[in-house]
Amino acid sequence: MEPRRIVLAVVLMAAVLLVTPYLFPTPPQAPVAKKPTADSLTTGVSGATAPGATATTPAAGAAAPTDSAGAPAAPVVVPVDTATVKTAVADYRTTNRGAALIGASLTNYQALSNGGRTRGGIVELALPNERMLAFRLVVPGDTIDLGGQLFRSQQSQNGANTVVRYDADLPGKTVSITYSFLPDSYRVNVAAAVSGVPENSYVLVDLPPGFRSNESDSTEDHSHLAYAYKPELEGAEGIAFRSLDPGEREIKAGPITWGVAKSKYFILGVLTPKGGTPFAEITATGGPRVGKTATRGQATLVAPLKAGNAAFEVYVGPQEFKRLLALGREFETSNPYGGWIQGIVQPFATMVIRLLLWMKATLGLSYGWILVIFGVAIRLLLWPLNQRAMRSQMAMQRIQPEMQAVQQRYKNDPQKLQQAMMQLYKDHGMSPFSSLSGCLPMLIPLPVFFALFFVFQNTIEFRGVSFLWFPDISVKDPYYVIPILVAGTTMLMSWIGMRGMKADANQKTMMYVMPAVMLVFFFSMASGLNLYYFIQNLASLPQQWLISQERRKPIVRG
Repeated sequence: MEPRRIVLAVVLMAAVLLVTPYLFPTPPQAPVAKKPTADSLTTGVSGATAPGATATTPAAGAAAPTDSAGAPAAPVVVPVDTATVKTAVADYRTTNRGAALIGASLTNYQALSNGGRTRGGIVELALPNERMLAFRLVVPGDTIDLGGQLFRSQQSQNGANTVVRYDADLPGKTVSITYSFLPDSYRVNVAAAVSGVPENSYVLVDLPPGFRSNESDSTEDHSHLAYAYKPELEGAEGIAFRSLDPGEREIKAGPITWGVAKSKYFILGVLTPKGGTPFAEITATGGPRVGKTATRGQATLVAPLKAGNAAFEVYVGPQEFKRLLALGREFETSNPYGGWIQGIVQPFATMVIRLLLWMKATLGLSYGWILVIFGVAIRLLLWPLNQRAMRSQMAMQRIQPEMQAVQQRYKNDPQKLQQAMMQLYKDHGMSPFSSLSGCLPMLIPLPVFFALFFVFQNTIEFRGVSFLWFPDISVKDPYYVIPILVAGTTMLMSWIGMRGMKADANQKTMMYVMPAVMLVFFFSMASGLNLYYFIQNLASLPQQWLISQERRKPIVRG
């Protein structure tokens, strides 16, 4: 198999990988009839009542408070207030209206402008006037939206943790929501305590309807908006905003370990505590669209109340691999990718990102140089296999005239043709599998390339990293220099590969077509991915040259 055909195969396989999920999207699953049923708990719209339930505000139907003499007491007025908790890595905001989390500013990350340059200001995740984490209460026959309730609030310290507690009195019950902010880990421990409710009651945890874009390409950032969840005994699954039509709902029955809402680089995840009660189910609903872009959704986790209590861990921050890995519960897979080949791509991509992070920590270089070293190292590791493959191809090319002659001579006698072909292979020290063994080593770099393709889609470690003339290796080259270099080195490799051989018209055409295909394919790819492929091409040139020199030497038979 010619190297240019291998490149064409790479392009075609990548095209299939990218296009297939759009042509054949996974159909939404029907609601699962499992207790507790999602239809009896959630509607996918914050504040709506469940079928058959009566909508109430938290204060509706409450008896008027009285003093010790039985006379009506003056109502307690609770002002609306916002609590801001500053940690070493983020500023979080909660409100006593519904005891909701309403903001997260990540102080270690800057918002980016067009071209990947810093535009000033830190990353803010919350959409304007939207809640990032909100709560509803489900009791038999009723669903209560806590968003309309004003809670009493108090703030305290518990060691290094800042604690914000919200309390409210509802008809016949009391509700407490407590946030405990850890100082340097983007983590918040949340506990809900409800008194006066039966055992078959639930807290509904509403995830954010979207995120504010902080990227230079907001359209591309919006394309990564998704919810994801982890069934207790299975791998993580994702639900992209764009996969749901407005109002379309997907219901996934538990037990569920965690659920998340994510953008390209940032995430809000709600996790079951280790050894705790898993979520009963998750519901995701498509939101309204602006044009064809899906920027809004709705997702709700169902948390059972055990003796009136529920607890979970919340991570609100960047998708830093080491931080997600440290949380356990396979939370590093909270960004499922790879489509229908996720089971193959994601584990391999995880290995690649682990290796790149290790190289970064060990060598202390920028990620641009890490990619250069990684590209050269992969090519050097594969040098012996590629050498054998190229020589096998060269041998197959040399016996082509004899093979064609044998095929012509015995074209009407299949048995003699097979015997003559086997003898031809034997005379040249080859086998019928020599052609296949020559192609397989050239396919080995493909998993690395595919892994890097997905790594560059969501790896925040590459975000905003400048290198050479690239302002950001995670976005395309603003000057389109690197895609042109990729196309140029592809043509050079083809030209060197044809030295010393008699190329036909098709081969000569491919020498010009393949660089054009590569230019189109890489034109809008991340500049870091382009850089890796360009280095791969450069590192391949010496080996291609040596093989071409070997091909031009006369054959000496003993």
